[in-house]
Amino acid sequence: MIIYDFDEMFDKRLTKLIAGSNGRYTEEEWEDRIPQLYDRFGDTDLKIIGTSPRKYYAAMSDDEIVKCLRAHVRENIPVSSFLCLEIQKRRITDKLLPLLEGSPDEQVMAMNLIGDEDTAIPRYLDILVRTDDEEVRERASELIKSKADLVADAAIAHYREGRAREYMLDIISRSVRRRDDIFRILIDEFRTEADNIPLKAGLLAAYGDERALPYLQDRIEEEGISYVDFRELKFAIEALGGTYTGERDFSDDRYYEIIKAHDTSSNLNIFGDASDNGEEIS
Repeated sequence: MIIYDFDEMFDKRLTKLIAGSNGRYTEEEWEDRIPQLYDRFGDTDLKIIGTSPRKYYAAMSDDEIVKCLRAHVRENIPVSSFLCLEIQKRRITDKLLPLLEGSPDEQVMAMNLIGDEDTAIPRYLDILVRTDDEEVRERASELIKSKADLVADAAIAHYREGRAREYMLDIISRSVRRRDDIFRILIDEFRTEADNIPLKAGLLAAYGDERALPYLQDRIEEEGISYVDFRELKFAIEALGGTYTGERDFSDDRYYEIIKAHDTSSNLNIFGDASDNGEEIS
């Protein structure tokens, strides 16, 4: 099987096209047109393969296309969107699952293609607690959180046994079902982690159980909390349907002025005009 770098082929064609345009289009106009040109390239018959990129992949069997994907990853050849879209169109999760036992790059690629399908979520959790690769952990966690209830029991067990505890807390905080055991874990973490209030308050906000409001209200009233802690506590209270109207003075807090200045600058709107003559690139 020959592995083609269709993205490199497209880039070469694009470079020639831009060079031959004699500055007819601005950089922004090219950025707008590149996706259209790339899509058109996918249906262009290429002399080197005798067909178009889309047809090249469409002619492969399920086993062949997964083998092709694995070769791309292992040989560090960019995976084109034409290949990804053909695989996703076929819904061949069972063929992709073995890649989850491969290298970190193969695992991430497989997760990107499989997505948050129910059957894969437990596999992602198992990978998360076994791997030391942060990219793999982050991608697995992101997908698991979208369907956290499917693995809530297992995540709680991992948490209690000390495996990837911060990830497990994040996962169970996204559970949709209200459970006393999850609530108690999150509350205990919030009450015992005085040095990490923003994170633990954020977990309570994510879980969305209004029973946490009294704990948050008590903490926000404490003397000595930082402005950063105050902001996150107030956000969590409001996220759970509560309010906090107390007056606090943080003028001595070293982060207060920095954060307020950033907030002010973030609210400024800077407008610019851009024009597009609407012409198509041939």
